[in-house]
Amino acid sequence: MVSADRITVAIDAMGGDHAPAEIVAGALATAAEIDVAVRLYGRVEDIMAHVPGGTLPAGVEVVDCREVIAMDDEPAAAVRRMKDASVVRAAQAVRDGEAEAMISAGNTGAAMAAALLRMGRIRGISRPAIAVPVPVPGSHPQILIDAGATVDAAPEWLVQFARMGRVYARVRFGIDEPAIGLLSNGEEEGKGDTLRKTVFELLRKEPGFVGNVEGSDLMRPGRADVFVTDGFTGNIALKSIESALRSLATLVFTTLDSTEEAREASTVILPLLLDAAQAYDPDLTGGAVLLGVKGVCVISHGSSTAPAVVSAARVARECVTAGVVQQLRETVTDAG
Repeated sequence: MVSADRITVAIDAMGGDHAPAEIVAGALATAAEIDVAVRLYGRVEDIMAHVPGGTLPAGVEVVDCREVIAMDDEPAAAVRRMKDASVVRAAQAVRDGEAEAMISAGNTGAAMAAALLRMGRIRGISRPAIAVPVPVPGSHPQILIDAGATVDAAPEWLVQFARMGRVYARVRFGIDEPAIGLLSNGEEEGKGDTLRKTVFELLRKEPGFVGNVEGSDLMRPGRADVFVTDGFTGNIALKSIESALRSLATLVFTTLDSTEEAREASTVILPLLLDAAQAYDPDLTGGAVLLGVKGVCVISHGSSTAPAVVSAARVARECVTAGVVQQLRETVTDAG
């Protein structure tokens, strides 16, 4: 644990579909709503064009960076080549102690590469992994790990993902003994491809391992708190959930607008639905955390709006004050 004194968050102002306008708006809201200092990294003229009155409020500063890594750039090569890119400079700020956490809604691969190359890996961790909170009605979120950092994973790496996910679930969400499930195509022992069968045997020795879990166990309480998989499968699972939720929302709103009677009923039902739906709004969940690097790195979705930036800053602050990185250093390294 570290002091809850004001921390500094480095934000990649140029990353994301709605950058820099929404990112800047979110950064200004962050400084007003959360007790953190904000450093915006990007082209100063582009950032200041979206600052009302052209004057930065207290607690916000801009660091001029002249390069921007695009969504379609090859991540690792771009990070190595563009040393003055906004996402690279944000990661470097964490490494150099100028900030305690970084946030980016830009090229996910570039954010991961920048964090890995600038901050470095925690000793004993072979590959970092993206931990995403998956909402569960009436319960705490489940952790899906890896959601896209390492698509071609060795069996031993998934064991490390399980350990990191368990620490994260305990430290971030207060789950005393998180249950680990291996995401597979059936819950029976022996299910899965060669990778999952090998990982299953390795996970037998891990505390909290409950066996195989299926995609149908996601967003349902009781089976597992941490869903472990490779980044290829995890990313597909995550995007399938997101698409299903969007389709469901479209169906509900279309139905409520289908007849005069439905529209009348919606005056009562719609406010209740909108309130309940906040738990599934990606702008309010705060983004994913890259675990395994020596610093806090929050990766927001590419279509992030201002509220998503504020939520990401809350996650970053929670991770810093809870000492997530230090807990990973101590727990995961000690586990071998």
